[in-house]
Amino acid sequence: MSVFDKAKDKAEQALGQAKEKLGQKTDNEDLEASGKADQAEGSIKEAGHDLRDKAGAAFEDAKDKLRRD
Repeated sequence: MSVFDKAKDKAEQALGQAKEKLGQKTDNEDLEASGKADQAEGSIKEAGHDLRDKAGAAFEDAKDKLRRD
């Protein structure tokens, strides 16, 4: 995952936390729910990027192994 992608995912999660807390403090259920959704979306994106990176690394390892054999 690029550093930029990781920073975007983390920022989305942090913004979601802030929105959720603000929604709780102001009794705004819509804002609270929106914050939770932002956090979930950021986490899902981060997991997807991590999976893509692991798959890419496994592919490169397999390619290297085939070249050595």
